[in-house]
Amino acid sequence: MSTKRLYIIRHGETDYNKRGIVQGSGIDADLNATGRAQARAFFEAYGHIPFQTVYTSELKRTHQSVQHFLELDIPHIILPGLNEISWGTKEGKVPNSLDDSNYYKLVEAWKQGDTHIPVEGGESPNQVAERQRGALKTILDNTEEELILVAMHGRAMRILLAQMSKLPLSEMDYFEHKNLCLYLVEYSYTEDSFSIVEHNNVEHLKSLTV
Repeated sequence: MSTKRLYIIRHGETDYNKRGIVQGSGIDADLNATGRAQARAFFEAYGHIPFQTVYTSELKRTHQSVQHFLELDIPHIILPGLNEISWGTKEGKVPNSLDDSNYYKLVEAWKQGDTHIPVEGGESPNQVAERQRGALKTILDNTEEELILVAMHGRAMRILLAQMSKLPLSEMDYFEHKNLCLYLVEYSYTEDSFSIVEHNNVEHLKSLTV
């Protein structure tokens, strides 16, 4: 096998997403009704694909997003390296104007290349990238897989896709995402390189927004 196709999705909507409350890796929220409908819509669109393994983070919102695939008895591997960034002291809080200001200052610092700066009480993008490299190695080391499904989180997804694209983490915000969006990525073992085939694809969710 010379290539691997990775279907990488962000988890479905939670009430924290809906209310604008910070989640991060320290909040283990369930999908809400919309999130469950998104998971069903994704399965209806992609359930025919013979995935050989489903990879998720430790957090149950990723497990619930791929539950219909797991019910097909596809092997499920949980990788802590795929967890969302830790937003530290911001987790579980509705941001106020001061929090918003501090957040935008932090994100701006990251955009300027200071991706070593962590969230207060949490992680930096560099730290997330480091743990992701271990998770990605686990995925790529299984050379018998050709089709895999990966469920993870918004900020973590941006960091991972930047690494796959060999971009500095300062450019991670280029990778937009919505709940239960799809990034389809191809990996070439011969060239040791990734190619992003589909960006932030939400075509499968159109029936939910009509």
